[in-house]
Amino acid sequence: MKKTFIIAAALISIAAISAAPAASAAKTATDDKAQSYIAKYSTIAVEEMNRSGVPASITLAQGMLESGYGYGTLATKGNNHFGIKCHADWSGPTIRHDDDRKAECFRKYSSAQDSFRDHSDYLRYKERYQSLFDYDVLDYKSWAYGLKKAGYATNPQYAERLIELIERYDLSRYDRVQAKAKVKGKSAGKGKGAGKTAADAEDGKAVPESPSQLARPRRFTGSGNAGTFAVSLEREVMQVNGVPFIYARAGESFESIARLYNLFPKELMRYNEVGFDTRIRAGQVIYLQRKKSCAAKGLQKHVCSEGESLYDISQKYAIRLKSLMQMNGFSDAYHELKEDDSILLQKPSRGRQSGK
Repeated sequence: MKKTFIIAAALISIAAISAAPAASAAKTATDDKAQSYIAKYSTIAVEEMNRSGVPASITLAQGMLESGYGYGTLATKGNNHFGIKCHADWSGPTIRHDDDRKAECFRKYSSAQDSFRDHSDYLRYKERYQSLFDYDVLDYKSWAYGLKKAGYATNPQYAERLIELIERYDLSRYDRVQAKAKVKGKSAGKGKGAGKTAADAEDGKAVPESPSQLARPRRFTGSGNAGTFAVSLEREVMQVNGVPFIYARAGESFESIARLYNLFPKELMRYNEVGFDTRIRAGQVIYLQRKKSCAAKGLQKHVCSEGESLYDISQKYAIRLKSLMQMNGFSDAYHELKEDDSILLQKPSRGRQSGK
């Protein structure tokens, strides 16, 4: 029995010794793939951080995890690094791939940079992810756990896997890249956006303000412009996108609100783009001045939730309904929107796809 045990132990030791080089080689190969991915896409990740506010470390870790370090089918054949599916609003090229179901529709991009941009916009403008942008851009752990909590992935260890990649390859160093004034030179990335440095950022800010903060109503501090409305001391006036508004109270009408703010009822209805038979409900936003032609700077698009209408979006961002329709190519104010549809809030840049 003792002899048998010694022989078995020896065989196990030999097997372990034999397996060690194979495991080491596999780890080396993975590390090589990871370092190659980081070298190739870190510049784009930093550019996206400065443009959208998504930490570069999170973008790189998700890209490596979702695309298999760039070697997955979606990445190699469709430049899709984040597994973003088609959804109803996508009109660009597609690629079929087995996922939860066979031959599902995924977006196909002309460049990896387009995939990175689409991923950033999806996080920034889809409502369930917007609270992430209230975290510091250096707080990658909160971002990782926040993504899991918001339902980005079903894997219960998703946050831990992101954090492990970030710490193993020191990806957080890219979060610490500070925005600078634009300098001459070209970025390492190819495709759209080439010619900008990784340090470029809008208005010289490291990252843009959180979308939830930009869209959040704030106290109106100015006085009504001459000939528009009179400020009443009876209630607080708020503002969105620089347009003052109040929250309606139960039993109010456009006539009663107009009297309170020295406006004509027709004028107030025109500001809020409603008909004469419209009844006001408690808590409804009532604008006291004309809405704008686009959203506040930094808010490029809105990702729809179930049941939303164009008018809902128009009121949320203080954008005129006609302007919203023109930006998105709609001829009908009652155009039916579906969950995850992407609605532009700014005029699209020439030559760029609208994305997710």
